[in-house]
Amino acid sequence: MNKEIRIGNRIISETSPTLIVAEMSANHRMDFDVAVEILRAARDAGADAVKIQTYTADTITLDCEDPCFQITQGTLWDGTTLHKLYEQAYTPWEWQPRLQKIAEEMGLLFFSSPFDPSSVDFLEEMNVPAYKIASFEITDIPLIRKIARLGKPMILATGVARLADIELALATCKEEGNEDVILLKCCSAYPTPYEDINLRTIPSMGETFGCLTGLSDHSMGTAVAGAAVALGARMVEKHLTLRRADGGADAAFSMEPEEFREMVENIRIIEKALGKVTYDLTFGQTKEREHSRSLFVAKDMKAGDIFTPENLRSVRPANGLHTKYYEELLGKRIKRDAKLGTPMSWDLVDFEGQ
Repeated sequence: MNKEIRIGNRIISETSPTLIVAEMSANHRMDFDVAVEILRAARDAGADAVKIQTYTADTITLDCEDPCFQITQGTLWDGTTLHKLYEQAYTPWEWQPRLQKIAEEMGLLFFSSPFDPSSVDFLEEMNVPAYKIASFEITDIPLIRKIARLGKPMILATGVARLADIELALATCKEEGNEDVILLKCCSAYPTPYEDINLRTIPSMGETFGCLTGLSDHSMGTAVAGAAVALGARMVEKHLTLRRADGGADAAFSMEPEEFREMVENIRIIEKALGKVTYDLTFGQTKEREHSRSLFVAKDMKAGDIFTPENLRSVRPANGLHTKYYEELLGKRIKRDAKLGTPMSWDLVDFEGQ
């Protein structure tokens, strides 16, 4: 898999800044003006991209009341059917080209998760720069194959994937000649308990599959995203809403703009702090090193006095001999008079008189 991927005007690589994606999902609450406000909030909070979802209730599931279409898994949405949920949560398709135009005018990347072939065709007419495969679609091999053939970057969430599912999805992309794939560590629980996230999987995925990795995070707060970046995530995706109190299908586990901004700021700090592997000292550290320890005369001494633990000590600052010579100097005689606070040096040692 490629370790350098271009999405629009952004390069994602092992050394690039993290691509931070705001997921709108259903947080527009079927109000176009709210959707535009979310775009604006994403920009102001420092997001690099906004992602939406492209489906209708009829393209993602069946209008059926049978038990297997009921939501009963202990989720936020229990008590309804898949079709009824998606009727409330989808983003109207007629909005999407308009939202794309507004987002791009704001300097945001704009892409989507398609959920069936017709949504892929629709998004291709919009010429989106990348495609996200949602967690529950990682087992939809015909969909992955269709998207892979387009030759655009693909972002695969692994929230419900077993190892074999990831292997098959990536093999499908490779078969179609598409190796611009980013794998996102994800846990499809809303919100996600921290103990279920297992961020250590991120570097393992990178090593196992030889690809760039990231995080699709449904936990509360900013800590998990920051830790993911420290572990090598090159993309972070979080749901964004204007106010959780407004309600909506995804509001309960979405970030508010102030929280999103804090996350972005923390990630940028973490990126600076990660730096590179080095044992060199900065200019500031070199100056501070002047206050490290060294050997000093600790009492007034007369020529011929013997160095003892009482009159020769390791103290701050670093003007004297290195402390590694301490045992070597004990028992030797001082060559001339020296006052308390004299930095120890070899010319103070009487080697001839030993």
